Amino acid sequence: MPKNALLFSADAKSMYTNIDTNLGISTIRDFLESNSDRIPRNFPINMFLNILETVMKKNIFSFASTFWQQLSGTAMGTPVACNYAIVTYGHFENTVVIPRFKNNLYYYKHYGP
Repeated sequence: MPKNALLFSADAKSMYTNIDTNLGISTIRDFLESNSDRIPRNFPINMFLNILETVMKKNIFSFASTFWQQLSGTAMGTPVACNYAIVTYGHFENTVVIPRFKNNLYYYKHYGP
């Protein structure tokens, strides 16, 4: 590496609770559209997006014998939460981080599942 190279890292702190729901859903929609050649033709994309929106916008959970509706962030208890967060953060990396710093990046690595 060059002698004047700098090492830095970034962490998505509290990512699940900070993902804007509308941004997350539109990111998943864009992801599906941009990868349509890899998705089976009979995959029900519109139904999938409708279900995703229902899960993310109507999530009810219980805590200490009380019930709550999650109004923002990712529905933490759902199996889709991890992939939803990864795809949404990947969109952030591809549209903000890399374009902003690409001329200064010698090596870029994303750690995650």
